[in-house]
Amino acid sequence: MEVKNLFDPVVKQEIVDRINKLTPQSKQQWGKMDVAQMLAHCQEPIAVALDGKVLKANWLMKLILPLFKKKLWNEKPYKQSLPTAPSFVMTGKEKDFEKEKAGLLDMVNRFTEANIVSDKHPVFGKLTKENWSKASWKHLDHHLRQFGV
Repeated sequence: MEVKNLFDPVVKQEIVDRINKLTPQSKQQWGKMDVAQMLAHCQEPIAVALDGKVLKANWLMKLILPLFKKKLWNEKPYKQSLPTAPSFVMTGKEKDFEKEKAGLLDMVNRFTEANIVSDKHPVFGKLTKENWSKASWKHLDHHLRQFGV
């Protein structure tokens, strides 16, 4: 799979178009989240890059996960139903589809090199802006494929 750069305006528009194809009735092909929960979930890692959202991680996660950080943006698709950071879990929480869709579209549109607040991920360590961009695209692509768009 080709991992794309979310800073590219054409790539960004492709993601926006895919998000706009979702409806409140969109069904997941795997996993437990409904479409509104997925839209809320996808905002969380982007908030780390854009807003400096703080992630809670124990010392073991901070020690081990940096060894796997290249998987965030490499050419291999994410496996279905991977474990999710507890603060990113949205199942069991009622979410408003239109609100979450608008929130994600806003974040995607604000996702530019100039708006990345840090070169250090709170769990994975140092990331270049290109790493942030490709990891964000790959995560969005994974969940949009989960809902068939």
